Amino acid sequence: MYIDRDIERIIKSSVKQFPALIVTGPRQSGKTTLLKHLFSKSHRYVSMDSPDTRLMARDEPALFFENYPPPIIIDEVQHAPEIFSHIKILVDKNRNKTGQFLLTGSQSFPLMAKVSESLAGRMAVFTLLGLSFNEQFEHPEKLSISNLNKRALMGGFPEVVTKRNINFQIWFSSYLQTYLERDIRQLRLIGDLTDFQRFLQLLAAFNGQAINLSSFSRDLGVAVNTIKSWISILEASGQIISIKPFYLNKGKRIIKSPKIYFLDTGLLCYLSGIISTEQVFKGVGSGQLFETLVLGEIVRNFYNHGIVPRVFWWRTTYGEEVDFVVEHKGKLIPIEVKLSSKVNLDIARNLLSFCELFGEKIDKAFVVNLSKEKIVLSKKITSFPFAEFVKYNIF
Repeated sequence: MYIDRDIERIIKSSVKQFPALIVTGPRQSGKTTLLKHLFSKSHRYVSMDSPDTRLMARDEPALFFENYPPPIIIDEVQHAPEIFSHIKILVDKNRNKTGQFLLTGSQSFPLMAKVSESLAGRMAVFTLLGLSFNEQFEHPEKLSISNLNKRALMGGFPEVVTKRNINFQIWFSSYLQTYLERDIRQLRLIGDLTDFQRFLQLLAAFNGQAINLSSFSRDLGVAVNTIKSWISILEASGQIISIKPFYLNKGKRIIKSPKIYFLDTGLLCYLSGIISTEQVFKGVGSGQLFETLVLGEIVRNFYNHGIVPRVFWWRTTYGEEVDFVVEHKGKLIPIEVKLSSKVNLDIARNLLSFCELFGEKIDKAFVVNLSKEKIVLSKKITSFPFAEFVKYNIF
């Protein structure tokens, strides 16, 4: 079953403007399915998962494109980055011909380095994550708490969402094994995968918290530089996002540790040992899990418009904190996340402090919670039920 994706509009528009296009994102986020659904009638398809095809693309790119001439969808292009330079040659021969090369890849950092080297200005770049709430539910504003718990537990990978009676615990176990064996070993040779698996579980336990690399290093018995490398690998393969502290001159008081969030709550729950809806939003880490849901919708909103998200967090040495600060078009949108249905001005006190400091840059601010209706708390601050916030378009 195909689920319409919010990113379709910008991709169809870009295919008419650029000679080439690439969709990156984590494995199983639906990249191949998306391009096949939109362009299977106009483009031939080839996958670099095939060893013979991959070898030809690497060693004899000219022969490869004789056998597979454009317009073409090239899947898992990270296996044969050598073809980027040849794509550039073909594009430059006919710059006015658009939509000729449609690529997918699951390792964004290495791929973007190749794109920058060979195809800057010639290729549109997009990121596709798992399904958003809007994509999963026809009326997300009518979401019940039980549905919200189930969605948090299962996450947004299309296969998990669309297959009936799927054992998602086995699915995530298999996903991690495949991911560890393929992507991790390709991006960086890791001697002991057991250490890396322990690191994943520890990272899940600290999801949404400021990361102390030295503490991680001591707990795992590995070097700080190794921890940094592993975090980079997870970012490169679309598993996590690093949220840096917001800093704007006045921020000399700001604490500067980054926060790490998983991009799929299903994978986060699996790593955290949460196996039933009754465990969701219970106990330690439940607030951060809800923050992860909210952040996921913010990030997807940006990516589905073809824009790289600029999201930060803010905390002063006095303990004032705002969960997310979204920067867009020269403006700031501070967002507080509360795992509560109670709404009053007191829950927005940190937003009020932030607005006082950066007032001229702020037109709107939000508190996202589990209330049942939208409530205006001040001239700039609005309380949004999560189910309604997922429909809100900040653009």
